[in-house]
Amino acid sequence: MNQESEFPFERARRVTPEESQTFRAAIADQFGIKLKKRGRPAKEEEEKYEPISIRLHPKVLAWARAEADKRGIGYQTVINEVLLEQISKQ
Repeated sequence: MNQESEFPFERARRVTPEESQTFRAAIADQFGIKLKKRGRPAKEEEEKYEPISIRLHPKVLAWARAEADKRGIGYQTVINEVLLEQISKQ
């Protein structure tokens, strides 16, 4: 038995943001749960991060990763927080 379906992707359309909101409201009403929004929240222009490449000592990286695991966040976030804390002391 052939399990693959022939979905006509060329005839498919995108769901509008209004339809998405309607779906979310219907799910919340029917099941009593509120769906979390997906993706990253928009940032202000001065808060946008700049991608760079940097070399760190292995001990620094190990500390940042261990600290991140303890706090349940990313290790790059830990490094950013430490650096921001240091510049705010000046």
